[in-house]
Amino acid sequence: MLSHSHLRTATRGKVLLPGDDEFDAARLAWNLTVDQPVAAVVHAEDAADVAAVIGYARRAGLAVTAQPSGHGASGNAAGAILVRTRHLDRVEIDPVRRRARVGAGVRWGQVLSLAAPYGLTGLAGSSPHVSVVGYTLGGGMSWFGRAHGWAADSVRSFDIVDAEGRQARVTEESDPELFWGLRGGGGDFAFVTAMEFDLFPAPALYGGLMVWPADRTPAVRAAFRELTEHAPPELTLWLNRLELPQAPPVIAIAAAYLGAPEQGRELLRHLDSLGAVIADTRRELSPAELGAIVNEPITPSPSLMRTELLTALDDTATEILLTNPIDPLMGVQLRHLGAALAEPTSGANPPCAEPYALYLQASTPDPSTSAAARATQKRLVAALGPRVTGRKPYTVLTPGDTTAQAFPADTLSRLQALKRTRDPHSVFRANYPVLP
Repeated sequence: MLSHSHLRTATRGKVLLPGDDEFDAARLAWNLTVDQPVAAVVHAEDAADVAAVIGYARRAGLAVTAQPSGHGASGNAAGAILVRTRHLDRVEIDPVRRRARVGAGVRWGQVLSLAAPYGLTGLAGSSPHVSVVGYTLGGGMSWFGRAHGWAADSVRSFDIVDAEGRQARVTEESDPELFWGLRGGGGDFAFVTAMEFDLFPAPALYGGLMVWPADRTPAVRAAFRELTEHAPPELTLWLNRLELPQAPPVIAIAAAYLGAPEQGRELLRHLDSLGAVIADTRRELSPAELGAIVNEPITPSPSLMRTELLTALDDTATEILLTNPIDPLMGVQLRHLGAALAEPTSGANPPCAEPYALYLQASTPDPSTSAAARATQKRLVAALGPRVTGRKPYTVLTPGDTTAQAFPADTLSRLQALKRTRDPHSVFRANYPVLP
């Protein structure tokens, strides 16, 4: 049983316990279908607060889990102390060294906005609202990953609090094994309070979204396959089939080109000939506008996502995914991978040899919709057969997945040994733990 006085006097940040007026709102995950019956929520003010919570949890026999905003929550937080890190919000940009240093509560939009005036960018994903640290601990699959690899490989140091409540800075020189594990192995080994990582040149960026009516699907999918077959590493393309409520079905291609706009326009020139376009937002962008390419939701909602990696995108696969009924799913998305994402990594995050990632998403406001969505996802994946590898990057694991799907057996064994050594009493609880 938690003591109100002991936990509240141990930290400067606000502590919420079951029964407090704000507790239920504070414990929510970003995906509202994920329940988080935690023991407490602590809004940490600084690293000292984090250390105090860890010390308290260790003495009380409780676990600690970190979430700035609840993105990536898996439903693995029951009985834990949930630490919100939004107050750890300091950002420092060093344009000379091309480095950024961020606190654990910083979101990608903040980094992109501050780095853009220097012609620099980080390896951000599709949403500017996702935390930099949480995203990177899981590997981090970026719009610019084909050009520069996984976000985890760009990290140069972590500020952590260990399972004993001690603060330290972890680098490849100071603690090579923990540094290796934190770069793509998740948050199961230490509590990261800040991180320093490389920035990359981004003097120009071209991209946007093209949308066509669903009857243009054959032409659009053919163009997508042709473009991805020959795309340079600086170009990333996503194909989206959307069937939203009270809206006609559409097919869309989202693109981001890290380079001169005229080169981006030339690479995508074939899309101009497809005709019947409903919308076309392609233009020169600042890296600070990266999130505007697909405009992902900015408020929590109930949803159900399944992600898989594909070895091929042949005629049969595109027929299954882009023509067959998908109700009640609202979207099928195919992301082009490859290039630097397939190259060897220096952290725990393994390279990704598969050329495409598949995302199957549904809005699930009630249990019956959720059950139907799961059935449709299962049917589509089964129909794809051996094109689905069953492996998936840690950064895209969803509730029901395990770390055994994210890591080769030898890597997982090494991560499990790291967990047993650095956190023998399981003070830290990642969204997807390395130990069963």
